[in-house]
Amino acid sequence: MQDKAVGGALYKYLRHQHKKYRKRYGKNDYRGRIPNRIDIDERPSIVDARTCIGDWEVDLVIGKGHKGGFATLAECKSRLYLALPIANKTAQNANDAINKLLTPLKHWVKTLTFDNGREFSWHEKLAENLDCNTYFAKPYHSWERGLNENHNGLLRQFFPKRMALDNVSEKEAFRATDLMNNRPRKCLGYKTPFEVFAKMTGKDYFLNGSVALMG
Repeated sequence: MQDKAVGGALYKYLRHQHKKYRKRYGKNDYRGRIPNRIDIDERPSIVDARTCIGDWEVDLVIGKGHKGGFATLAECKSRLYLALPIANKTAQNANDAINKLLTPLKHWVKTLTFDNGREFSWHEKLAENLDCNTYFAKPYHSWERGLNENHNGLLRQFFPKRMALDNVSEKEAFRATDLMNNRPRKCLGYKTPFEVFAKMTGKDYFLNGSVALMG
């Protein structure tokens, strides 16, 4: 109501006054799914400033008919984006792919931020292997991992939603992400994600792309 919008109290006396709305997430959004889940509210505020390398947003992209998909990672400071094919969205496959992508970079992994899917229920194993902290966005708050969500949309330019992903090779995935990581970004002073990541980590080999990194 207009009165309410400008700070009035008239709406309180209407017959159909608005009830206080409490968002209902449902029983199974994360309770019982994700052991020792740490909410994004407990994540250090410096992550939002995007001043340091090492804070990653994590997600899965799934193919048509749930055939194949990608584990995807976006690094907040450099906007570096990585994707690796997975057969399906099990916790085992998600962990294996994330470990494969980030183990070569584990010195530059401080935090991982996930959504509340069961496929991320093994986050503690990732935290132990990568020596990092893990956090979870609130249910239905995709904007809390907005960088990754945006990059997943760009990845869909190469692998559309109508496409099954069970036959996509690692090299095809790396080719797509290399093109994305070699695009100059206004937010990076017209440098590329590869250039920013390489400069801040001293890893010049990253300028040759993900294929070179994964060997």
